Amino acid sequence: MRTRLAIRVHALLERYFPERRVFLKSDTDTRFIRLGPVSQIMAFAGASAIMAWAIIATSILLMDSIGSGNFREQAKRDQRTYEARLNALASERDSRASEARAAQERFNSALEQISVMQSELLSSETRRRELETGIEVIQTTLRRTMTERQDARDEAQQLASALDTQGVAPGDAAATTSDDSTLDFLAAALADTATERDKITENAQNALLQADEMAAQIKYLEDRNEQIFRQLEEAMTISVEPLDKMFRAAGLNTDSLLDEVRRGYSGQGGPLMPLSFSTRGEDPSADALRANRILNQMDRLNLYRIAAQKAPFAVPLKGSFRYTSGFGMRWGRMHKGTDFAAPHGTPIYATADGVVIHAGWQSGYGRMVKIKHEFGIETRYAHNSKLFVKKGQRVSRGQKIAAMGNTGRSTGTHLHYEVRVGGKAVNPMIYIKAAKDVF
Repeated sequence: MRTRLAIRVHALLERYFPERRVFLKSDTDTRFIRLGPVSQIMAFAGASAIMAWAIIATSILLMDSIGSGNFREQAKRDQRTYEARLNALASERDSRASEARAAQERFNSALEQISVMQSELLSSETRRRELETGIEVIQTTLRRTMTERQDARDEAQQLASALDTQGVAPGDAAATTSDDSTLDFLAAALADTATERDKITENAQNALLQADEMAAQIKYLEDRNEQIFRQLEEAMTISVEPLDKMFRAAGLNTDSLLDEVRRGYSGQGGPLMPLSFSTRGEDPSADALRANRILNQMDRLNLYRIAAQKAPFAVPLKGSFRYTSGFGMRWGRMHKGTDFAAPHGTPIYATADGVVIHAGWQSGYGRMVKIKHEFGIETRYAHNSKLFVKKGQRVSRGQKIAAMGNTGRSTGTHLHYEVRVGGKAVNPMIYIKAAKDVF
């Protein structure tokens, strides 16, 4: 059976793959190679496998190439979208900066107006106190005058009674002469008393008129003081609340921050001292308490302004730029700052008052400036082409410290800007965004 089956299979193969001979001829000899059905099938299968592998590999390469092309196109589209968004943000930032400068000018104008209004308030309060003192003097004089007038009336009545009760004997010439002298004296005394009474009455009426005028002036000053107080309170609310919100948005404790600033500026005296109008040990008036509350708000505003200069709320660039990389994970590594791209040599400015603790080359940062600020804050400015400050130098907010470059581990001209609090890197945009509606 096996032999018969083998013969049939061999015959079937012979039908589709007949035996072939390949002749190899040389100059002296001729040889041939016999290719049976099995050999042909194996060669065909090998050739088919190689062909299939070539087709599959080519398909995979084509698909990968097409996919890579699509990915690159998508990446380019994403990049163009990202750049457009960054440019839009840069334009918005410029607009915000212009608005901030205008707001700063309005703020300075409001502070000047507040100073003028404070001076007017103090002078009007002093004037009111002087008027109250004058009214007290006039009232005392008026009471004394009324008492003197009453005494004069009583004396005149006594003299008139004495004249009525005095008797004169007929024919007594000496007595008559004495009585005439007495009558003349009494008449003169009554005339003087009447004149003095009329003068006292006139003075009293004038004093009453002056008192009414002073009362009207006091009422006017009180109304004006109320208007000044109200305007000052509104100005303080408008000025202090945005600053308080800015510091809280930056994650700073405003109470401890103001205490630290106050310890560094602990001098006393001047227009911001608490008011004390009473010299007799009395409790302060409602106006004095209100004025002291406003002065406390002004003191808080001044401390906030000092603190704002010492914390990095500004942007390190003033010209046009775009954000190229933010704070966070990038390519599997932590990016501890924010990157700003601009032309080579673009000036870089300190974002707060402080002291330069490093100005030179540092590993992958290239040419870098480190500035130590108050409240445990440090800022870093890396990849610069030039440095304009030295270690130990004190700098102010907005002072030019470097020029943008491409030094260190950098793929292009840009500024790598870091903010560190207590040695730990934080997102610089927290401070920049917190101040965008204030500065």
